[in-house]
Amino acid sequence: MARAKTVYSCQHCGYQSPKWHGRCPDCQQWNSLVEEQSLPVTSHSRALAEPGRPIQLATVDCRSEDRLRTGLGELDRTLGGGIVPGSLILVGGDPGIGKSTLLLQAFAHLAANGIALYVTAEESVRQVKMRADRLDIATEHLYLLAETSLEQIKQRIVELKPAFLVIDSIQTIFTSNLDSAPGSVSQVRECSGQLMIQAKSLGLPTFIVGHVTKDGAIAGPRVLEHIVDTVLYFEGDPGYPYRILRTVKNRFGSTNEIGVFEMRGQGLREVTNPSELFLAERPDKSAGSVVVPALEGSRPILVELQALVSASSFGTPQRTAIGIDHKRIALLIAILEKKVEMSLAGQDIFLNVAGGVRLDEPAIDLAAMAVLASSHLNRIINPKLVIFGEVGLTGEVRAVTQPELRVKEAARLGFSECVLPRKSIKNLEVPEGITLTGIDQVSEALDIIFI
Repeated sequence: MARAKTVYSCQHCGYQSPKWHGRCPDCQQWNSLVEEQSLPVTSHSRALAEPGRPIQLATVDCRSEDRLRTGLGELDRTLGGGIVPGSLILVGGDPGIGKSTLLLQAFAHLAANGIALYVTAEESVRQVKMRADRLDIATEHLYLLAETSLEQIKQRIVELKPAFLVIDSIQTIFTSNLDSAPGSVSQVRECSGQLMIQAKSLGLPTFIVGHVTKDGAIAGPRVLEHIVDTVLYFEGDPGYPYRILRTVKNRFGSTNEIGVFEMRGQGLREVTNPSELFLAERPDKSAGSVVVPALEGSRPILVELQALVSASSFGTPQRTAIGIDHKRIALLIAILEKKVEMSLAGQDIFLNVAGGVRLDEPAIDLAAMAVLASSHLNRIINPKLVIFGEVGLTGEVRAVTQPELRVKEAARLGFSECVLPRKSIKNLEVPEGITLTGIDQVSEALDIIFI
């Protein structure tokens, strides 16, 4: 019989060492190494897949997979158009954000195409039934299984032969082949590997729910994200009812897509037009407010940027940015001071993306500088104007990707003027009802955007 050995595994990145370290040599996390008992690699649990044979590349059938619709258009968007048979999908998010609710609603629709098995390893079947009643879910082909043993789960899969599977959550599943506790690096890696082999061999689409650490990353080893085909993060500000499902990794589609939902008492409701939602409470004719057309994957979203610039009462002015990288804002403030000669050294600066959205693309640079100038000068930006563009360190405005999608979305929502990089206007079809103004420098924008 194979003899067990003791290793120290980092619970953050999966690094293993024969001796304990106060700080992980790989990810530099403190006090993250935990003693575990693991079997050698020769364990039978490692040899689950059938041995493969070399296949000529020219003989491989590369026809597109038939995707299965979940009944939730926003979820299908993030998955690249639907579920690919045999795919392994990891869904992460903060506790209580709505991961279980989302998957239960999706499986209620998927059960119309075959048997769906929902493995609840953290809640009892009665708790899940109570949630299903609240969501008004009643289907004969949705089965519940309260189990934490991987061997028992695999046995029930063989007996039931489901067409869809949910594991909620992977941190509570364990295999008897390992002596370590559920949720440890060894257990998460081993259980995920076996579920991946099962999904590929049976063509069984499998959703895995993953816990999230205090830093916002999925708990457990990073190898978990490498094993799965798709990684989805369910995000949301506790102060807002809106939830954003973001694709971080997708082997079958784009990694920049998002889905928008609204949490209600009856469950999650799809938001098919998030631009109107994020602009619904925008104040009229107020300084420090501007609309920017951001791009999330292939979807343009109009969001409101708000800024507040006021004289500081302390020796060191405050710089706070919500929804935008604060380092990027510090860079834009420096450009305003150097190139536009705007004195902001003694000012407290607060910048916020209304609606709880997070923007990471450089196309919002020009809008951020415009709204800062608006608040500092106490001048109102034209409420029917949108603005976008990347700003360089010398104050030049650079072209951005997909300007036609941004302009069309702005025109559809009734905006009459758009300020954008001059180079982005080339070969751009102008929608009816909107005027485009191209600029090359930040100072040019500040001369034309105010009322």
